[in-house]
Amino acid sequence: MSQARKIILKARKNIFSEKIGNNPSIFKGEGYDFVELREYQIGDDIRKIDWNITAKANKPFVKIFQEERELNIVAVSILNSSVYFGSQKMKQDIIAEIVSLIGFSAVKNMDSFSSYIFGDSQVQFHKPTKKSFGVEKVVESILEFDSVNKKVEPQFIIDTLIKKVKKRSLIFVISDFYTPLDFKYLGKHSEVISIIVRDKLEENPETLGELSLVDSENGNVLEGNFSNSQNYQKNLEAHDKIILQNMKKNNVQTFKLYTDSNILKEFRQFFG
Repeated sequence: MSQARKIILKARKNIFSEKIGNNPSIFKGEGYDFVELREYQIGDDIRKIDWNITAKANKPFVKIFQEERELNIVAVSILNSSVYFGSQKMKQDIIAEIVSLIGFSAVKNMDSFSSYIFGDSQVQFHKPTKKSFGVEKVVESILEFDSVNKKVEPQFIIDTLIKKVKKRSLIFVISDFYTPLDFKYLGKHSEVISIIVRDKLEENPETLGELSLVDSENGNVLEGNFSNSQNYQKNLEAHDKIILQNMKKNNVQTFKLYTDSNILKEFRQFFG
């Protein structure tokens, strides 16, 4: 609970502080489809002024959208055994931090925020909320979740989201993605953003020598010499290349965060 409180207070400060700028959210809350430009009328939101056209025409024009509505934001946290690791911070803690930023940004922008937490064939669902208290409950649930001995069930995750997420949504899928997910059908009715959470030690392991390692998914012990990590790195690069190609093919935006990343800064850069 102490860790949850630290994450919650930090996220609230970052999102609700005026120091981060005038943007109401780390993502946009406008309608999805731009329709046309028209001349500015008294009462129009000045944030919708197209300054390029205004400068050319020498009079103000605003953008009109087909449907202006709140965003339906969904955070999907995949908590299997491999997120219970970190040389700087635990990946599970980083996932909690990411969700807290997404959730509080949604609350600030008066968007609907809901959450799914997956581990094995288990799922925790937190119903849509526009209240900070709802975001706090999600963060606490992520930190309290026992991810040890949990596997990723890709088809269960995708099937559950397709069945449960009825409205067009902005879906954040947060995982280390050592097990790939097929976004082919999920991306057809919603915008999907994948956030890959890794520890740099995983991608560039040190020379460790003789070790006994315990698999956190099944408890099996692996003994061997880990002095040469080149084959491991090549296999991981090939694995990631396939995952990124699949995401690109299905119009899934993606970015990577490490356990030592400045998460807010990375979010700001990604969303422009």
